[in-house]
Amino acid sequence: MITIRPGSRIRARSRPGDSGATALARRGDRRSALLTGVLCGALVALLVASLAVGTVTVAPLDAVKLVLGHLVPNARWMSDGTYTLLQDQVVWQFRLPRALLAAVAGAGLALAGALVQAVVHNPLAEPYILGVSAGAGVGAVSVIAAGIGAGALLLGGAAFAGALVATAAVYLLARRGGRLAPTRLILAGVALGALLSAVTSYLTLTTDAQNVFSVMFFLLGSVSAATMGHLVLPAIALAVVVGWIAVSTRSLDALLVGDEQATALGVDPARVRVVALVLAALLTGAVVAVCGGIGFVGLVIPHIARIVVGSSHRRMVPVCVAGGAVFLAAADLVARTAASPTEVPIGIVTAVVGAPFFLWLLRRDDATRAGVER
Repeated sequence: MITIRPGSRIRARSRPGDSGATALARRGDRRSALLTGVLCGALVALLVASLAVGTVTVAPLDAVKLVLGHLVPNARWMSDGTYTLLQDQVVWQFRLPRALLAAVAGAGLALAGALVQAVVHNPLAEPYILGVSAGAGVGAVSVIAAGIGAGALLLGGAAFAGALVATAAVYLLARRGGRLAPTRLILAGVALGALLSAVTSYLTLTTDAQNVFSVMFFLLGSVSAATMGHLVLPAIALAVVVGWIAVSTRSLDALLVGDEQATALGVDPARVRVVALVLAALLTGAVVAVCGGIGFVGLVIPHIARIVVGSSHRRMVPVCVAGGAVFLAAADLVARTAASPTEVPIGIVTAVVGAPFFLWLLRRDDATRAGVER
């Protein structure tokens, strides 16, 4: 069984025939299933709260009935004057899409962070810190600044290309002697992120005035302009990555014990690494294309999931996906209610939580043993 102690190096503990280890594994499976169920329940509660809370008052039960009224044919309460047209539009057209998009984006970013951390063996790795989100932002902003359109497919493709290039650059810069160096990884990611942010700033300064608002959307990160159409791209990307992980958990787990051991287990670590990084870039690009740059979700959630249920991807991924959805859905709810009627960019809320968590990881006593400070 592969385990990761918080902030420590990954260790492989194999005890063939050990009934104690088998009982521990079953206990971990039960804990993962229970926690995933609790998180799913919390997500439903958050979605209902997001539908009800706002400048237009709608009771939680009424909000649920309004959503059901669009899903159930000939619902009586939709035509008998129980609800106003304004209440229907606010719940169905504005609040529901943004709540769902926040949940899908949070799940996608958390899963992308989990993949990156598994590939590079570093708990501090995540798309935002490693500059992958900045690369996706440059790709999307380049399309806007060039004035060649802002369709979801075009923006998504540009964001994915930018994320993929940034991922490849960080991966190559962090290699030393054929292996990934943790310190070089963080430094390369920070440096590349700063460079890409400078490119984005230059594009913002030189683009036409009518494009500035769209560019700022990507810089700050937001789900305020969400529509049901915006859900398609990140939802498809999330489904593709979850499907791949479902059939590749053994390969991902093998990466955690090192390349030599993975090869001995019949796994090609180089191929798995490339596929995982490409899929992480796909998820990041899909989310950035519709939500802009939202940081720290991929850092906080996967790390907490590993602490609670262990490093086995079969247990960790469901908790990570549900936890990411809950985290960003809660962050969106805070972003639009904390300073009402002014809305705070969601990226600010995630940074308030994620930045202290990042510093806490750096200050842990066993950070040196993890290779973070080496």
